[in-house]
Amino acid sequence: MYKEGIVLVATASIMNDDEVLIIRENKPAAVNKWTFPGGHIDYGEDILNAAQREVKEETGLDIKLIGTTGVYNFISSTNNQVILFHFIGEITAGRLKLEEEGITDSMWIKVDDFAKFQKEDLREPQLLKQIIDNLLKEEVYPISLYNEKLSK
Repeated sequence: MYKEGIVLVATASIMNDDEVLIIRENKPAAVNKWTFPGGHIDYGEDILNAAQREVKEETGLDIKLIGTTGVYNFISSTNNQVILFHFIGEITAGRLKLEEEGITDSMWIKVDDFAKFQKEDLREPQLLKQIIDNLLKEEVYPISLYNEKLSK
């Protein structure tokens, strides 16, 4: 969602034992950059549904959200203020297939191996560092922290 330079985004760390799925984007704002699956929250969309939808669109995987590392607020490389909701998910169905335009690769890595990436290889490296630090410290909060979207 865009409003006066503010972008709302939902992303997810998809966990499989001690590994996490990352994707490589090749989009104008992120040329050959690694990140977590996710994307914009549509106007009126529930944040939790947005995270699941974006993961499905980018990876082909259905996930159950089991926790969150929090909400992050930063100025992006495109000079937008971004409010990002980051979740932790487990695969419930589907198989990994990269069909969305702009997603060129994926890999499973150990969470602490993220530190081996060069900053220029990551989309929003400061943000990813915070998320990875929270995952490594197990600073994870229950998904019940988020309330359901209220209807009019």
